[in-house]
Amino acid sequence: MLSPAPSPPGNPLGPTDPLPHRPRRVLVAGPSGAGKTTLVAAIARRLGLPAYELDALHHGPNWTPRPEFVADVEEFSARRQWAVEWQYGKVRRLLAERADTMVWLDHPKSLVMSRVIWRTVSRRVRGEQLWNGNVEPPLRNMFTDPENVVRWSWRTYREVGDQVRALLTHPDVGQLVIVRLRGQRQVETWLAGPLNAVAQRGDDE
Repeated sequence: MLSPAPSPPGNPLGPTDPLPHRPRRVLVAGPSGAGKTTLVAAIARRLGLPAYELDALHHGPNWTPRPEFVADVEEFSARRQWAVEWQYGKVRRLLAERADTMVWLDHPKSLVMSRVIWRTVSRRVRGEQLWNGNVEPPLRNMFTDPENVVRWSWRTYREVGDQVRALLTHPDVGQLVIVRLRGQRQVETWLAGPLNAVAQRGDDE
């Protein structure tokens, strides 16, 4: 069977399009709740890459931004290999310029919202400790705080797509391969197909 033809220049690859190279510096883009951190971990396992979590680097105790955040991102992103989420305006451009591959989780809004609500509620009910001892605020916060992650995800859902589309023609990131995945089925197809294919090849290919 012939391999699917790659997408035309300027368009992102799809879930069955072959990857042109073995990813070494990988970004996962998507709105809050899309599953970025989960996919970063899955990619890192398959390719043997170190995985980083930007929320863990950004949030200090009591949800206070860590002053070392940008320096930490600059340090790890200068390394030869990594996988991380694409978020936080302070470091988006830096990461896009240094990455060789971006996976864009362009999921339907209904899927994103159901995931972010379930994640927020389950974390709160379990009293799960997140980064540096932080925990999700009381659930009523979803209705009273405009910056609550659920309301943030709803409000900024389209922004990530606009930012990714801008990268497709940005001269500073012309070598960045972008893969667009819509829905969990496409995610699984891509992991088992194109990503698995490059993972099975040697590092020199």
